Amino acid sequence: MSHANALLTPKGRLRLARCVVEDGWALRRAAERFQVSVTTAARWAARYRALGEDGMQDRSSRPVSSPRRTPVRRERRIIAIRVNRRWGPARIGFLLGIHPSTVHRVLSRFGLARLSWLDRATGRVIRRHEHQSPGDLVHVDIKKLGRIPDGGGHRSLGRAAGNRNKTGTTANRRPGYAFLHNAVDDHSRLAYTEILCDEKKDTAAGFWERANAYFESCGITVKRVLTDNGSCYRSHAFKDALGTEIKHKRTRPYRPQTNGKVERYNRTMLDEWAYAKSYTSEAERVAAFADWLHHYNHCES
Repeated sequence: MSHANALLTPKGRLRLARCVVEDGWALRRAAERFQVSVTTAARWAARYRALGEDGMQDRSSRPVSSPRRTPVRRERRIIAIRVNRRWGPARIGFLLGIHPSTVHRVLSRFGLARLSWLDRATGRVIRRHEHQSPGDLVHVDIKKLGRIPDGGGHRSLGRAAGNRNKTGTTANRRPGYAFLHNAVDDHSRLAYTEILCDEKKDTAAGFWERANAYFESCGITVKRVLTDNGSCYRSHAFKDALGTEIKHKRTRPYRPQTNGKVERYNRTMLDEWAYAKSYTSEAERVAAFADWLHHYNHCES
């Protein structure tokens, strides 16, 4: 494929070929004039004689034949194993005695969906839903996170030293848990999080009132809220916090996938903030949260 600075664009090739074929230039003279090799000048002149102006365009670099391509029978076996067993390239390659990259090329060539897009039980492609407008649905959840003792935990000091640090002094003994109350908009993925001390009904209700105010400040009017079946979300306090304008929906018991968007947010939060570095104290980790949340909401593509 030619580019803007190429010496021989299709128009330049046509001029070279016409100099040789129509004006009778010698190949060496034409090659020097257009700053290419004699072989290149001969190739474009021959193609012009055979095909005219249409022959000056780029041709596909795909070979006419591929004698080392995976046999059709083996390709069919790869596809059958993938469809019936839902295995990845590594396992299929080990079973058939071929390299996983070969299996991957076959699967890609035939357009088979990635395993992450499939329901493992049925093999069907998972349909991912997204509400049309911000505020149509907000996912709410609580993530329980162990606090870091002063001086650092096992991630920074090692397992043995971290355990001694947690139980060695009165101040650090049983540092307890922090409760991250999260709200994520289904459409825009805009997130609001507070690090609180418990998951009681009044705490959850107060969190939602502040979260709702935050979404309103961003121009989002919340219509529905989706939570799990935790006791704090089944309380009258949380119901009163929602008011009459917001519809409350709950997930099916033992089915966290229903609230999958906030569950994915929890995972991202742990990977990129909570466990992203070795903090020496809980205060240090909490201080880093505001910057991470701002980056998540405003700087992610």
